[in-house]
Amino acid sequence: MAELKNQLRSDLTASMKAKDALRVATLRMLLAAIQTEEVAGSTAKELTDDEVLKVLAKESKKRGEAAEVYTENGRGELAAKEHAEAQVIDEYLPTPLTDAELADLVDTAIAQVAEEIGERPGMRQMGQVMKHASAMAAGKADGSRISAAVKLRL
Repeated sequence: MAELKNQLRSDLTASMKAKDALRVATLRMLLAAIQTEEVAGSTAKELTDDEVLKVLAKESKKRGEAAEVYTENGRGELAAKEHAEAQVIDEYLPTPLTDAELADLVDTAIAQVAEEIGERPGMRQMGQVMKHASAMAAGKADGSRISAAVKLRL
């Protein structure tokens, strides 16, 4: 079983004992999202830590988007709740890469692709560069940030 999933379960138990309602609700929602992902598709499977991180990142992004919508529509109390949930989720995510770290990572990915194909990659090889860069980022940056950095460098 994924180490992160076990951590979420033990934190849920601790939060229940501490009577932390927000944390309990958020952790239950995360565990439900993980379980939904595990049974999605033709056969049920156990998620790895990397896959669990992807689910957590997706849920955190959802909370951020929902908070923006609530703020735009004058529902500050609901936006605050979404932000609080996102903060709980973010505790389990790795620290995001800075712009400089992301640029270095993309340069490394470009060098790897250049070594594979024997020349500096252009926009045609963006997919290959993205594949390497996404693997190296491993949940520390979302796809849109990586894509923007790759386009800037190519």
